[in-house]
Amino acid sequence: MDNGASSYRRFIDGDKSAFEEIIDLYRESLILFIYRYTGDLEAAEDLAGDVFVELIIHPGRYRFRSSFKTYIFSIGRNKAVDYIRKHSRLTLVGEENLADVADLKTLEDHVVRGEENRQLSRALAGINEDYRTALHLVYFEDLSYEEAGQVMKKSRKQVENLVYRGKNAARAILEKEGFSFEK
Repeated sequence: MDNGASSYRRFIDGDKSAFEEIIDLYRESLILFIYRYTGDLEAAEDLAGDVFVELIIHPGRYRFRSSFKTYIFSIGRNKAVDYIRKHSRLTLVGEENLADVADLKTLEDHVVRGEENRQLSRALAGINEDYRTALHLVYFEDLSYEEAGQVMKKSRKQVENLVYRGKNAARAILEKEGFSFEK
């Protein structure tokens, strides 16, 4: 059982301080994940807050069968999709948007390190949304293909294909920009 699940179990059993551990563990990565869907930092923060409220209000919904991280990212994705439906627009974060938002500096530092990572972020902004989401969940959030599939509502094989195609698409963009890969 991962730290999030054990903290959540302690919270359900009455240890209110355990919920602070959950927030500390997942808040920033959840906000960044939701922000990639909404393109609106305030909305992403609000939606992440709604995810945590959901955990408080409905503690019995998590059955401890999947990883806790998968569970909260699934809730976050659902809330982001609902937000997008309600606001009828979808904007994904690009490198140029990250630099413009001062409040994202801490989140940006976790994701973007050095020039190579900035190039990677630009390349990811130029690929299909499903590819980008699969790559983000697998590589940035360290979810397994099965867990990413649960978040994206796709099979393991579909996620494998999305990751493979996403890496190839990002590589093609990076090669056009002059980035070379060591063989």
